[in-house]
Amino acid sequence: MKTMLIFGLGYTARAITRRLAADGWHIEATGRAGTLDFADEDGVRAALARADAVLSSVPPAEEVDPVLARYGADLAGIGWLGYLSSTGVYGDCGGAWVDESAPVVGLGGSGRRAARALADAAWLDRGARVLRLPGIYGPGRSAFDRLRKGRAHRVDLPDQIFSRIHVEDIAGAAHAALSAPPGAYNIADDMPAPQNAVIEEACRISGLPLPPLLAEQDVPPASRAFYAENRRVANGKARRVLGWRPRFADYRAGLRGIWEEEK
Repeated sequence: MKTMLIFGLGYTARAITRRLAADGWHIEATGRAGTLDFADEDGVRAALARADAVLSSVPPAEEVDPVLARYGADLAGIGWLGYLSSTGVYGDCGGAWVDESAPVVGLGGSGRRAARALADAAWLDRGARVLRLPGIYGPGRSAFDRLRKGRAHRVDLPDQIFSRIHVEDIAGAAHAALSAPPGAYNIADDMPAPQNAVIEEACRISGLPLPPLLAEQDVPPASRAFYAENRRVANGKARRVLGWRPRFADYRAGLRGIWEEEK
């Protein structure tokens, strides 16, 4: 039985864990739901010594990747490395399509964007499979949940468009990447769409009322960063190299799947 050590057993990593466990992998992990304490250096290093593969889902903190800062030297010799990154490394593209050849924005700068870009580059330099992820949704974290909690918004930005990915399709991509060469892979569905379309489809499926249409200046501060960037993410490399295909090819299929599962 092969062993994978996962740094950061959060929402997405738990889906990956379920997929790998079904394929016979033994999983050890840090994080609130994990079996290891990230700060227990002896325990984590012992787990690293046992690991055939390592996946990090831990984002940078204060412009530093905490996994690389503390355990980077211990990753040498591990056969497979993976890192969950973000398509945010491409910055605002004005709605254009971007693939892995697009420049990474933020290198040499400071702040959150620079930290994400630096971490992405550092894991690539170590030979990791870097999965660049757009907006993540799935059961318990979807437009249905935001509607029920009164936190869903429609915004009067007719040209704004985003890519997204169902959490189970990330798990499928991580599984496929186990036998793939190192490099960056965009993991996104086939249909970038305005956020308004997603909310409207969730309302159509669920019968919940449409939230009002907000002017851009009325968007809550916590949501403004989401609407500050605009891009379509191409997944062709993941299809070609990983042999991956999204089970939920667009937000409509993803929302229907969540609705049926929650019923």
